[in-house]
Amino acid sequence: MDLDQLRDDIIQSQKKGLPFIMTSVVIWFLIACVASLNISFNIKNIMVFICSCPLMPLAWIIGKKLGVNIFAEDNELGQLGFLFTLNQVIYLLIVMWVLNAVPEKMIMVYAMVFGAHLLPYSWLYKSNAYKIFAIIIPIISLILGMIFNGFVVASVLCVLEIFLVLTLKNEMKAYEK
Repeated sequence: MDLDQLRDDIIQSQKKGLPFIMTSVVIWFLIACVASLNISFNIKNIMVFICSCPLMPLAWIIGKKLGVNIFAEDNELGQLGFLFTLNQVIYLLIVMWVLNAVPEKMIMVYAMVFGAHLLPYSWLYKSNAYKIFAIIIPIISLILGMIFNGFVVASVLCVLEIFLVLTLKNEMKAYEK
């Protein structure tokens, strides 16, 4: 297969990463719940990190329901998609620094890192949705995070992720014909 065929194959087999984006709706909902708690920022921020722990199991379960093997071992571009995800792990070091330096802004920075890490998927999945959301999520997170608290940022992220899911499902219609 040539590169375009591999991309088309991974778009169909991974459904444009929908299991992970659907899981992110749940995670941002959990983060919003934690952000609403009246507890210290240190405890709250540690709990925010804990909210991300169910990412893989939830994505795997949702993937099973959608008929997606989230590990994409049969397409070489699956390893590239995994590499795209690893950049977010490296950027989490910045989030960890913010956890100590400016704890009240950690959710904002976390949201910005999350949004920005979506950009390479716009190429992999031939998706304008990933491109647009990778740009607007960090910008909206920055603006809201400077004005409001983490609860507002996380709540808006949850809503934005729902819109991303719907937009990706709409994009997938072209590949399901």
